Amino acid sequence: MLFMLRCRTSLLAFLLPGAALAQAPSSIHASYNTYAAGLQAAEVEAGFSFGPSAYHMSLSYHTVGITGLFFSGHQADVADGSWRGSQAAPLRFVGQGFWRDQDRVAEIDYQQSRPIVRKLLPPNTAEREAVPDALQANTMDTLSAVAQLIRVVKDTGRCETSARTFDGRRAVEIEAHTVGEAVLAPTSRSSFAGSALRCDFSGRMLAGFKFDDNRSRDSKPMHGSAWLAPVVAGGPPLPVRMVFETRWFGDATMYLTAVGPGADVKIVRGN
Repeated sequence: MLFMLRCRTSLLAFLLPGAALAQAPSSIHASYNTYAAGLQAAEVEAGFSFGPSAYHMSLSYHTVGITGLFFSGHQADVADGSWRGSQAAPLRFVGQGFWRDQDRVAEIDYQQSRPIVRKLLPPNTAEREAVPDALQANTMDTLSAVAQLIRVVKDTGRCETSARTFDGRRAVEIEAHTVGEAVLAPTSRSSFAGSALRCDFSGRMLAGFKFDDNRSRDSKPMHGSAWLAPVVAGGPPLPVRMVFETRWFGDATMYLTAVGPGADVKIVRGN
């Protein structure tokens, strides 16, 4: 991610938490750097837009450095939905990426809490077991699950939430709970330092296992922690740091590096 900090003098009143008469921004753009084993592994951009009745989120990332040599790829996702209280009700999800030397596309609409897969490339039949209809019902995309966590923290000051996600290929159960306030020390890797709410989370694959993989290994929960804090005056608490397990390169840490206006992100390409 190695993005230059884009907070210029003209944006100080927008970004400083203590800015007088600040109004909630309509959208926020955030940049992150991800590290594994002390080396930069990925660059990430995210866009957040939360209104009283709807949300829009976008995410773009690609691998870099040594990680990019072995796991080269890029991904761009967009999700739109509405609110039912603090619960996310997705309307549409689109994911476009390039992994394992092939384009990967997923387009999903939602009707009466059911995902309708409009497009899935490559087809899932030769790669993974089908996800039963019962495990697709009442699911959401991963970005909507993140939006729901942010909304819950904003409304309650706590992290307690759960969701089942379905991306057209896999069904995953996600849970988050509150650990408490923590102070993140300054670091050259991040633009954020200060108090943040720590939320621990876990994700467990329920269905959609690959035919040639280890089901016992892949069904084990993956754990992580996210620290959320308001980064823009009047804005919602956003992830400022994350630590999470991966199956590819061990534990990884994602640091916030910059914030600014805008809910959309550019598509970034991998190595």
